[in-house]
Amino acid sequence: MSEPFQVLTSKTVTLSQANIDTDQIIPARFLTTTTREGLGKAAFYDWRYEADGSEKPEAILNRIDPTEHRILLAGRNFACGSSREHAPWALLDYGFRAVISTEIADIFTSNALKNGLLPIVVSQAVWDDLASQPDQPVTIDLQANEIRRGNAHPVPFGVESFARQCLLDGVDTLGWLQSNLPEIEAFERSRETV
Repeated sequence: MSEPFQVLTSKTVTLSQANIDTDQIIPARFLTTTTREGLGKAAFYDWRYEADGSEKPEAILNRIDPTEHRILLAGRNFACGSSREHAPWALLDYGFRAVISTEIADIFTSNALKNGLLPIVVSQAVWDDLASQPDQPVTIDLQANEIRRGNAHPVPFGVESFARQCLLDGVDTLGWLQSNLPEIEAFERSRETV
């Protein structure tokens, strides 16, 4: 279960590099846990910390407030590489609720949606426009399936319908099944043979 995702208004943080893979999002040495808590510190670890563990002052993720920057504007082919579920866990624990890119890896998209992180694919023109004004808040309205900012025209986006409903309700697949347990049990009883 995660918090329902309906409307999010936030500043963005831009990581414009193409081909950011899941090992860059969370290095393999941090994959020893099966819990999600605390993985935000490992998000982009090698970009954010020196070998001795001290923060790199130039790293943008060390200079922003994650409570005000909940949208990651990522470069093309974001989250390519291995299918580690820890990647969306780390991004969520860091503070992100959405990732916007011109191209997002399919496996990451599936893992993200199942864990409460909204991946959105936009055109290069929309991405460039968002990147040109990083301090202007962006609104992601999942109920309307659109991105809004200032006086710009809303930008529609698509999300698979079941994943969208789970995000809106703040449940994962298991949570959705549990919420429908009375109907499932009634269906099973109707199929019992005497």
